[in-house]
Amino acid sequence: MAEERSGQRAEEAQRTSAVDRYFGLSENKTTYRVEGIAGLTTFLAMAYIIFVNPAILGETGMDMDAIFVATCLAAATGTLVMGLWARYPIAQAPGMGLNAFFAFTVVIGMGIPWQTALAGTLVSGFLFFLLVLTGVREAIVNAIPLQLKLAVGAGIGIFIAFIGLDNAGIVAADPDTIVTLGELTAPPTLLAIFGLIVTIALLLRGLRGAVFYGIVVTAIAGVVTGLVPTPAAIISPVPSLAPTFGQAFINLPELLTAQMAIVVFTMLFVDLFDTTGTLIAVANQAGFLTADGRLPRANRALLSDSIATMAGASMGTSTTTSYIESAAGVGAGGRTGLTSVVTAALFLLALAFSPLLAVVTAEVTAPALIIVGVMMARGLGGIEWEKLEYAIPAFVTVVTMSLTFSIANGIALGLFLFPLAMVFKGRWREVHPVMYSLFVIFAIYFIWLVE
Repeated sequence: MAEERSGQRAEEAQRTSAVDRYFGLSENKTTYRVEGIAGLTTFLAMAYIIFVNPAILGETGMDMDAIFVATCLAAATGTLVMGLWARYPIAQAPGMGLNAFFAFTVVIGMGIPWQTALAGTLVSGFLFFLLVLTGVREAIVNAIPLQLKLAVGAGIGIFIAFIGLDNAGIVAADPDTIVTLGELTAPPTLLAIFGLIVTIALLLRGLRGAVFYGIVVTAIAGVVTGLVPTPAAIISPVPSLAPTFGQAFINLPELLTAQMAIVVFTMLFVDLFDTTGTLIAVANQAGFLTADGRLPRANRALLSDSIATMAGASMGTSTTTSYIESAAGVGAGGRTGLTSVVTAALFLLALAFSPLLAVVTAEVTAPALIIVGVMMARGLGGIEWEKLEYAIPAFVTVVTMSLTFSIANGIALGLFLFPLAMVFKGRWREVHPVMYSLFVIFAIYFIWLVE
């Protein structure tokens, strides 16, 4: 009886609090405790990015400690803006796929300095901001057919998985067959395979945060077996952000080239559909969509994403975007922006654990890349393969990303082929004028700009 009265008093205190009124806790039939658990759940589901992002961007020569700090701060900033302003339980962090595009296509593939790539990220975030404010975003989203949107997401997933398989040593280069099966008995490869099996098992058992826990278990196994260096500490002062902070502003003039225009467009394009798709998916799961399918405060949510991207680029990381892993927190009961506030606070707390970067080697993060790739490849199931006018551009988009080791090439070829396929099919009237404009742009790109 006393416990019941205590619970009633707690509920009454919540209803009369400013926090409840601002976030609408009682209105959404949730509590501080539920929102706190949901925020923790979301954080654990996406915490892998804290270690995977520095590993990927570190391939460019950027300072990994600075990337770690930038990743945590960008995630905290974007998630906090989403929670306090848009008031949705949706977290943000540097996006998988976009970080791979930044590192492997732009910097390593095109030979563009990482400082210039950061400048491109900053500009893409600013353009996203303008597109949302002017309403152009909706027109662009509607112009691109669903089939190509699905193909882009799936293709990036396969590209990421390929990187993971290569880092694991499961696949290797071969002068005769281009690629071949790696040396599976090599100790580092065995560690990656162990981590992959553990992560799959955790996922299939329905454990929230399975990818993150898979990294933890693999790292521990690596330390125990001597394959991974033992960290000098667990907690330490926050590393310096100086090596990457503000570098995006230094190289802004170098963006005035056709090659960088394609880079900025690709960053904007992927972020645009990644964010929109995530918002709709999570909002639908949480029951936020109206009867006509609209999302209240949608512009605030999208502007939160663009603000996070600009902030992240300024600090030293690739495009920051909304995370589908937010669905884990919604599944745990999160219904308001308070969930995001809790997640943001945990990203800030994570800043103290930078020494653990030493144990997160390529073999340790490889299983995460492979599994995230699997999750992103689910879009293949939504493509209408029986309709060749859709199937051919979609297929070329997907396979070209990995075979040319360039996300930009895959997107460009897909958007180039789609209008042609529709014209040959006699359905040219169904193609949006924006698509014909992109056809011309990418024709010029392939003829004159690709080296």
